[in-house]
Amino acid sequence: MSEPKRRAQARASLRLAAAVPRSLRFTLALCGVLGVLPLAAAPALAQDENVQYSIESPKAVQGLILDIALAGKRLVAVGERGHILYSDDSGRNWIQSRVPTRQLLTAVTFVDQQHGWAVGHDALILATQDGGATWTGQFEDREREAPLLDIWFRDTQYGLAVGAYGALLETRNGGRTWQDISDRLDNEEGLHLNGIAAVKQSGLVIVGEMGALYRSADWGETWERLESPYEGTLFGALGTARSGTLLIYGLRGNLYRSADFGDSWRPVSLRDANGELAFGLNGGTLLADGSLVLVGHGGSILHSEDEGRSFTVFNRPDRLSLSAVADDGAGRLVLVGQGGIHALGLPAAKLADAVQKQ
Repeated sequence: MSEPKRRAQARASLRLAAAVPRSLRFTLALCGVLGVLPLAAAPALAQDENVQYSIESPKAVQGLILDIALAGKRLVAVGERGHILYSDDSGRNWIQSRVPTRQLLTAVTFVDQQHGWAVGHDALILATQDGGATWTGQFEDREREAPLLDIWFRDTQYGLAVGAYGALLETRNGGRTWQDISDRLDNEEGLHLNGIAAVKQSGLVIVGEMGALYRSADWGETWERLESPYEGTLFGALGTARSGTLLIYGLRGNLYRSADFGDSWRPVSLRDANGELAFGLNGGTLLADGSLVLVGHGGSILHSEDEGRSFTVFNRPDRLSLSAVADDGAGRLVLVGQGGIHALGLPAAKLADAVQKQ
């Protein structure tokens, strides 16, 4: 087994240790930059009659789940061993999807109630046209020996995926073909790209290791590298309800806010019952009421009602590390991460009550 492959597989194990200062969702267990991805046009994944489907298991809902998204009124979650689950009753009950892989899946996104995409190890990209009930393979490149870590779609046709070694893939036809456009980024070091997010009426932002920070004002056509407010690893970005305003977050509770699409940044102070928050932040979501929720290691749950200027910090008593959060379409929160899926059944405004009941 090659060194990059061994390190990539070790990533899943690192996610299980809340004390390890690495993201549940986004960061590889790599000691340095070992190379960059080759640049080439990428054909769609051929359908293999011998493909292994994920194994159906009643315990899938309790396994490692790395991301969750809303597809209309349906919740869809992805995680280890190719497991994808969906719920039509606000997370009380879950059905396991038919998925043509047993690879670790790292991220999922939907543009409407039917069309969605998920990414994972071996540069795998899956797609669904029925709200996540069934999935087909669109792309895979095992020779890269590296995962894709996040995915974003503007509509049913145009999308971008980011990942290890500076991977940036693009599709203009709904994923029938994918093109490697990594050379659009100023990233000679091949830094891992952990997250991509849209910023209202502004464009896109990509974040990664060693403070890697990129901005596109034309929604992916061109990119510029920004001076980062943080030199450590960034795991994600989150746009707020206000134009040009976003948050970036990463290791050891580092959180920064920009109101001018990344031209300038201010640190956001985070404190829990024990003092300054020291846990890594892994994922977040913008709720329908404009409030924000972030989650991370140590069971950390953060809620902001002022567009990210300040946050109230809660910690689950079980301290299970969390990788992502979504609402059920009615403002009730569902958390995922270590220990699987945790449906709070309460809105963010009642987080204190919900957390204590877990």
